[in-house]
Amino acid sequence: MKKVLFTQRSDFPHWVGDGFPVRTIFSYNDIAKETSPFLLMDYAGPAEFSPTKQRRGVGSHPHRGFETVTIVYDGQVEHRDSAGGGGVIQSGDVQWMTAGSGLVHEERHGKEFSQTGGPFEMIQLWVNLPKKDKMTSPRYQGIKSSQIPQVELAGGQLRVIAGEYGEAKGPAKTFSPINMWDVRLKAGANLELMVPNGHTALVFVLSGNVVVSESHQLISAEMAVLETAGEKIQLKAGEDTKLLFLGGQALNEPIVGHGPFVMNTTAEIYQAMKDFEAGKMGDMEPIEGSD
Repeated sequence: MKKVLFTQRSDFPHWVGDGFPVRTIFSYNDIAKETSPFLLMDYAGPAEFSPTKQRRGVGSHPHRGFETVTIVYDGQVEHRDSAGGGGVIQSGDVQWMTAGSGLVHEERHGKEFSQTGGPFEMIQLWVNLPKKDKMTSPRYQGIKSSQIPQVELAGGQLRVIAGEYGEAKGPAKTFSPINMWDVRLKAGANLELMVPNGHTALVFVLSGNVVVSESHQLISAEMAVLETAGEKIQLKAGEDTKLLFLGGQALNEPIVGHGPFVMNTTAEIYQAMKDFEAGKMGDMEPIEGSD
């Protein structure tokens, strides 16, 4: 059984633009080795937004060298980028954007959600790209809930966003081996996850509580980081629980980041800044109804 190395949480929320009240659960600046290939996790919400005619969100900004993955639990998010990718995702949907060689993108609340308001909850992850793929062409994957296979468990369900669980395969295309599972457990449920030996393993609880590997209880907005050795993770839900499992093969490559760019060397960061300033990552008109 994989042992829990430590737990991690953040009780210091901040705003990204005016549409995303987030808590940064981890970043590559603190526990990069233990979370690779995942660079960052922002947990937005749960929050309640009132109706508005003005589109809340964050305006155009660049990225290079990694991917952003947005999982919507409540609400609606609209994305557009300078490579031509974009779409609207809502509860149960996932957006997987590969910045690669570089692009400019914009994220706002969807038009319908802005008009009606309501509950909002999402997770955004930064997923590192292997060195050989840092300059790959940008790509956008808009994954609808209906495309994500759901596995029925004894006492819950598991949706396979990326990777595999049993015979179920997730729709997300990845550049390195990754398992990303959206899990719901009923109170008292016991679940044994089988994961590849040597892979990173992270368990994040959005709501409820769960005991991990018979040693650590996680509550909402808390994450367990497990050792890479071993293939089993034991979960026991103390109440109805919503959690996200992240696993993957560590890249074990240098990480140099500055703002919206994550590369392998300082020289590559300077080049990314020059390329953005020169307009090589593209530009775009703002979404209608935004500033």
